[in-house]
Amino acid sequence: MADDQQNEIYDFLVIGAGCSGASAAMYASRLNLSCVMIGELPGGLITTTHLVENWPGEKSISGPDLAMKLVDHATSFGVPLKSEKVMDVRRAVESPAEGTVSGYVVKTGSNEYKAKTVLFATGSHHRKLGAPGEEKLENKGVSYCALCDGAFFKGKVMSVVGGGDSAAKEALLLSEHASKVHVFVRGDELKAEPVNSDRVKAKVEEGKIEVHYNTEVAEIMGENSVEKVKLKSGEEMEMGAIFIAIGQIPLSDLAANLGVELNDRKEIKINRKSETNVPGLYSAGDVTDTQFKQAITGSAEAVTASFWAFDYVGRNKVVFE
Repeated sequence: MADDQQNEIYDFLVIGAGCSGASAAMYASRLNLSCVMIGELPGGLITTTHLVENWPGEKSISGPDLAMKLVDHATSFGVPLKSEKVMDVRRAVESPAEGTVSGYVVKTGSNEYKAKTVLFATGSHHRKLGAPGEEKLENKGVSYCALCDGAFFKGKVMSVVGGGDSAAKEALLLSEHASKVHVFVRGDELKAEPVNSDRVKAKVEEGKIEVHYNTEVAEIMGENSVEKVKLKSGEEMEMGAIFIAIGQIPLSDLAANLGVELNDRKEIKINRKSETNVPGLYSAGDVTDTQFKQAITGSAEAVTASFWAFDYVGRNKVVFE
């Protein structure tokens, strides 16, 4: 690591380079906070979304395009983007002197960074179904991203597991490639946004999508690729691919190790200032306990965090030794 980087102390360090992280970094730079953004996946999980139609000012834009616009906006203000994995975050000083507060040391696989405040915009990863055959056939017809993998199975019968808006959007995208899409919903309704629900209904009428309510997948079958799915009713259906869309698991372990309070779903608890219970630590986006999770709400939380980090840095003497 270069000496100047090792010695530099950032006002605001953003862990995560998705919509929330990029929004925070952009706004922090406008507040004249020295800032660095660290993330393994520039753009974040929204890069796996086909179309985004609820971002203000963009009637319809692909997930990758929106993500890159946000990242480009942040870096255009001079915020460095480090494509690294954060391994650990620790307090620089365990018992700071009276009238001071400790800064933080963020360790990646190859570097260490010092920061007065830290934002956890770490997002989430796809929840797995846990059915027999899922792990064996992952990337062999079992997928968690229709945009990434749908075209590989063009002309085949495909299925989606899930009952929310994400499942509806996955099914709609797959209907452009599949001979038919089966949607397996555990409950008795598809809880999608009205516009996507209407689109699914239209595809059902066309015969491109079939929705199976009160239905669960018991097993995913095949030798070298997905061949069938077995339902809990005992019925077996031939299938070329299956896409799992049953929610996300928050990536909150780094924060938890610092004593940041989580809820029973392991989401980071924040207040209206996007503060955690630990001074100098903030959070935004899918990793938080906000019930309504959207790209726009995560970005708003992140911008809020950058403002209050600016306030915190101005009010406190942050020490590192």
